Amino acid sequence: MSQRTYPQGVPSWIDTEQPDIEAASQFYAGLFGWTFEEVTPPGAPGRYLIAQLGGRDVAGMAGGGGKTAVWSTYIAVDDAAAAVQRLVAAGAGVRSAPADAGEGGRSAVLTDPEGVEFRIWQAKRRLGAQAVNQPGAWNFSDLHTTNPGAAMAFYEDAFGWEVDDVGFGMMVRRPGYGDHLEATIYPDIRAQQSRLAAPPGFEDAIAWIATTAADEPPHWHVSFTVADRDLTVADAQRLGAQVLRQDDTGWTREALIRDPQGAEFTASQFTPPSG
Repeated sequence: MSQRTYPQGVPSWIDTEQPDIEAASQFYAGLFGWTFEEVTPPGAPGRYLIAQLGGRDVAGMAGGGGKTAVWSTYIAVDDAAAAVQRLVAAGAGVRSAPADAGEGGRSAVLTDPEGVEFRIWQAKRRLGAQAVNQPGAWNFSDLHTTNPGAAMAFYEDAFGWEVDDVGFGMMVRRPGYGDHLEATIYPDIRAQQSRLAAPPGFEDAIAWIATTAADEPPHWHVSFTVADRDLTVADAQRLGAQVLRQDDTGWTREALIRDPQGAEFTASQFTPPSG
């Protein structure tokens, strides 16, 4: 199978920092069927694991050293140093300058003008998530913001994104991404989305944007595909997680889950109108 690649400006990777990495790996293995590969560089201060489904990379897990558990989203760039300069000029702040992540690539940690943290990834050996949009794998990352208009003005400038109101949500597109998928790993993407009556431009969809709830801080939020929302909810509770909310839409059945160490994510079952 061809490896999945990500053009500049497309979210390409997610990982989670967890105070107790052993307990976290057991939770996500039980919930999503993940296995783990140790990739911690020699002499590194903390551990880093690659979660996999069927031998394909799906997410990362870092020992948090006592920090609050959280999921993070990385956006692909061609050159991390040049990207940081461009992002700062667009209004971003820098929390961590570009640095090598072993032989996998280079990363940096930034904040948008609202203070929401995001990360960038210059791929080397690790090209990004290889298992996506299947049960137990990353589906989308969503920007939850207090000011969608201002947020998108920044990301449009920073990464060339565009946003469309498709009725049931604000869809973020990276123009040309569908062409990339069609030419690499997904030759029938447009035909399949036509059969599903997906919104125009959905082949370029890379994220969603939503206004925060009254008690919710702005953040990048991670969703995972699941085959059965109700079964995932039951499994999550059995494994020690807290289910915060469940919602049904015209396209999905979702649950907002807080894992045993506090990191929140959404489990999303795809239920399109066509069935």
